[in-house]
Amino acid sequence: MMLSILGLSQVAVTVLTIVLVLVAIAQLGVIGWLIIRNRDKVKSTATTSASSSDGYKKRKRFGMKARRITSLTIIHIVLTVLAIVWIIPFVYVVLHSFRANDYGTPFPQAIFPTEWTVDAWAKLLGGNPAAYQDSRFDWINFPRWFLNTFVIACCSCVISTLFTLMTSYAFSRMRFKLRQPYMKLILVLGMFPGFLGMIAVYNILSSLGLNKGILKDVALVLVYSGSAGMGYYVSKGFFDTIPKALDESAKLDGASQAQIFTKITLPLSKPIIVYTALTAFMGPWMDFIFVKMICRGDTDYGTVALGLQTMLEREQYMTHWTLFCAGATMVAVPITVLFMFLQKYYVEGVTGGSVKG
Repeated sequence: MMLSILGLSQVAVTVLTIVLVLVAIAQLGVIGWLIIRNRDKVKSTATTSASSSDGYKKRKRFGMKARRITSLTIIHIVLTVLAIVWIIPFVYVVLHSFRANDYGTPFPQAIFPTEWTVDAWAKLLGGNPAAYQDSRFDWINFPRWFLNTFVIACCSCVISTLFTLMTSYAFSRMRFKLRQPYMKLILVLGMFPGFLGMIAVYNILSSLGLNKGILKDVALVLVYSGSAGMGYYVSKGFFDTIPKALDESAKLDGASQAQIFTKITLPLSKPIIVYTALTAFMGPWMDFIFVKMICRGDTDYGTVALGLQTMLEREQYMTHWTLFCAGATMVAVPITVLFMFLQKYYVEGVTGGSVKG
């Protein structure tokens, strides 16, 4: 297996080196072309003393342009390297989700499969091709894992978004005695990662009887949304940019604080609502630590992350590698599509929330 991994690494390094060389040659070619194009202009301006000032200015502009092109070249090379490093694992997983599993070599030397098949996808989506009529795969129920993940993520998204927006609005618009101490306390508590309290959280859930059957999913929703209000910073910054004159005008008309929040502030805060909802949805969708802690090895009530991790256990990864690749590819599709459609509002929410705070 180590030889296979080394072989794959050598192929990846070779491909990466070739791409970097091609990019560097292309960038140097652009620089050379600009230098040749501007060389005659620089020479012509230096021949006469009467136009020496203009020649100096043109040479200065040319030097600035060359430096700018050089810096852009370096930036593009670095970004190209990072893009290739990030893309290669994803492409590898997608390609090998269509590989015929020989139940013995989960990490082949070739990046491209030698034999293509959709058996892994058929198994995950509920099919049962002849290649998978095996008791080793009876426990796999990917549609249920996917449904569990979707329900938990949607419920957590709704609750977390409401908590975050209400907390942000309270700190942004209301003035009360302990406002600053509360904000500082939340800031300090937010510096500690959530998994530090895993044992205490599990004991509390166990004492409430939320560690059995379908109640495990309820426990996950509570864990994901319970501390959502602590992430109020970006939303508060966005609410601070909304003119307070609108609130004062609404109060003169007899509107309550709740009416101002629901009928004036929220309709003007579409970008930050989308940003908050998207981040609240992505957390449960990709989390593994709390799922493993609460569900243990019970994949019937766990999420996709728990099921995929179970496929990679020592006694199973040799026969479940292609299934893992197909599942990892499938679970990435909803987040990718969602982010592509909501990218505009996501950027507006981040930039709008960073103006004030």
